[in-house]
Amino acid sequence: MTTVLLGPVRRAGALAGEVRRLREAGVVDGSARIATITAGWQEWEDQPRPEVAELARLGERVVDLGLYHRAERVWAADPELAAAHHEHQRRLRLLRRSYNLRLEQAADAWLGLERLDDGGGVIAGELASACEAVQALDRHHLGRIAALRAEFEERWRPVERLAAAGERAEIERALDGVGLVLVAGGHVPLLLNRLRLFDLAPLLAERSVVAWAGGAMALAERVVLFHDSPPWGPGHAEVGEAGLGRVRGVVVLPDGGRRLRLRDPARVARLARRFAPDACLVLDPGARVEWRDAASTGVAEGVQRLGAEGSVAAAEAVAPPGAAAAGGAPAGGVPATGGPAGGAP
Repeated sequence: MTTVLLGPVRRAGALAGEVRRLREAGVVDGSARIATITAGWQEWEDQPRPEVAELARLGERVVDLGLYHRAERVWAADPELAAAHHEHQRRLRLLRRSYNLRLEQAADAWLGLERLDDGGGVIAGELASACEAVQALDRHHLGRIAALRAEFEERWRPVERLAAAGERAEIERALDGVGLVLVAGGHVPLLLNRLRLFDLAPLLAERSVVAWAGGAMALAERVVLFHDSPPWGPGHAEVGEAGLGRVRGVVVLPDGGRRLRLRDPARVARLARRFAPDACLVLDPGARVEWRDAASTGVAEGVQRLGAEGSVAAAEAVAPPGAAAAGGAPAGGVPATGGPAGGAP
């Protein structure tokens, strides 16, 4: 099934144009309906934004799966599960605070070593070790998240409980005849929470998916939260959550042109090295990458890839979404084309 990742959708007609493009290419049957997942918009889920509302005005048959409000009904009907879920979220928040305390120290140490480096190679080993320490912490954090989630799922089996099972059955019926699912962004951890609550991954696997901004992040193996110039804090990128893993070997960075200091080669290099061998892909408005199936190379348009030497280059092709990262070579794509971004640090 086809997977398309987009940057933020801000231009009028952009989402409708994407749907039309896929229909004309034969990816989506002309009679197939479209489903939307907008749970990341939280309580505003049932208030379609212009990019989605436009589809209906153009004659598309669109159904929103209503995952956010379905979850609210589950909590109301199953207080025991609601309390268990609340406690699970509390534990995850505590885990995140613990991770961030350790991340700040490890990332600051790496940055401090870079400032000491005189280019003579004396502390090259220390720099590599500092990078590895941050990578190890990221892996540990994802492992702990997975362990807590497995414990919760094993104990409570949410989708098998009466209230959640009823809602999922309704979702399955709503997806009957749907050939394309559109996944919006917003609050990415909450979006993933609702997708998992109703075990949507198997249902999405049977259909083509277009996801934009935070929705694109949710389809990757790991969700990286990033901002090089936040209102407060040091601006260290954070591995916030495990994604659905529909697309592997890439780190999705929506709106990176605005949120990252792409003219700072040192910062670009740290980000690329930290998440290697995955490819760090910047998806600004208008950018897209499309995979026709799990074995095909993705075709990228307007996508930039961060290089371990600090470059920012146009990516024209991206490795198959089912390709696992392996070895020391970049797993996220065919070597990018183009040169480094200009400008002073």
